[in-house]
Amino acid sequence: MINVPQLTDALLTLENRVATLTLNRHDLRNALTGSNLIEDIVTTAEWVNQCDDVSVLVITGAGSAFSAGGNIRDMANRSGDFAGDVAECADRYRKGIQRIPLALQNVEAPIIAAVNGPAIGAGFDLANMADIRIASESAKFGETFLNLGIIPGDGGAWFMQRLIGYQRAFELTLTGRVIDATEAKELGIVLDVVAPDELLTAANAMANRIASQPPKATRLTKRLMKMAPRMELKDFLDVCANFQGMCHNEPEHLEAVNRMLEAMAKK
Repeated sequence: MINVPQLTDALLTLENRVATLTLNRHDLRNALTGSNLIEDIVTTAEWVNQCDDVSVLVITGAGSAFSAGGNIRDMANRSGDFAGDVAECADRYRKGIQRIPLALQNVEAPIIAAVNGPAIGAGFDLANMADIRIASESAKFGETFLNLGIIPGDGGAWFMQRLIGYQRAFELTLTGRVIDATEAKELGIVLDVVAPDELLTAANAMANRIASQPPKATRLTKRLMKMAPRMELKDFLDVCANFQGMCHNEPEHLEAVNRMLEAMAKK
């Protein structure tokens, strides 16, 4: 029996090697601050890395929103994560919402964001921290920090320009405009857009396809994909050689090769 962490403001399930994390504060439109969702996301990320039975993590939201990002009422009241002087506020960011990008960047299994509704501010950034994004037709995306007189304090500027390039990321961030799912696909933010009632089916189909691959090689491949942009080719190839040596010595490799040989023999 696999022990799945008990979360406070989110739901976590595991089926067929696919873990699904559902942000479950629809009363707050799944705002990341002013709730326990930061802790729930970090706990899930750490659990995924420790659980060899997880091949893919799907993140979605309950209710009408994926995530509204920061709690605007707390901002207005200078309370919660937004209280205190400069040093106190900065410390709360480091010990609070900034734990999410650090945790998700280190998740070894592929992450799919199933964006069911508006992903605004830090909610947009949360989606961009995934490896793949599939959106409902009702999804909207907005890097709206400047509209509130603040900056993307959760690392959004780092993630978005790596996803769609500096110029497009600059325009979305500096204008603070909200885009629909169709434009998000055109910009390369999301991989696909589907009807609302087909979202989880589409996300699970993608997740199950990835989860059917040899699990240890899958995690190593994701690590390589993350390493590639920041490494020189020669150094990267050295890592590839070592990872490949690990793969050739794993039972799952021989099992996969034998399945391939059996399939070829039937043709």
